[in-house]
Amino acid sequence: MEIWNEYFLGICNKVAENSKCMSRKIGAIIVKDKSIISTGYNGPPRGVPHCNRRHLYDPKLVEKLKYYFGCSNKYEDLIKCPRQLMGYKSGEGLEWCVAGHAERNAIVNAAREGIKVKGTTMFMNCNIPCTPCLVEIINSGISEIVVIDIEYYDISAKYLLCNSKLIARTFDGIYAFDRKK
Repeated sequence: MEIWNEYFLGICNKVAENSKCMSRKIGAIIVKDKSIISTGYNGPPRGVPHCNRRHLYDPKLVEKLKYYFGCSNKYEDLIKCPRQLMGYKSGEGLEWCVAGHAERNAIVNAAREGIKVKGTTMFMNCNIPCTPCLVEIINSGISEIVVIDIEYYDISAKYLLCNSKLIARTFDGIYAFDRKK
């Protein structure tokens, strides 16, 4: 692995440690000319309680959890993602998730500070992002994404990559596909 890729992967992993998400710890960084211009990790918006406190503020979540746990109050001391408690798999039951994804948060954090991301590279310690994140990455003008593995999160992700100018590769230099110019 190239030294810069190793360096940026280490930073992605460190950024991910800040994640308040009880399901996945993802970190993303946006880089221009080998300098980091923005970071993001998955978790709820600024000032919003994360999931281990959500049952104290969200009666609809409590109602849903009671459906799964009956009258017991097991959910009162949540130690894992409410979606996982309800039996949802990764990518399912997202209407119960208040977390923003790391990729989106990195873009939003740059915008909040007035930093343009057009022509930059986004590094992240996950596979190919989900469709909504890819749409935002493409629309923001990011040129390249660097991921752990070329595994598609959902069925539309590959379509988006094949039909956009966004380049996707792994930290080890494996490209998602070769573009015919």
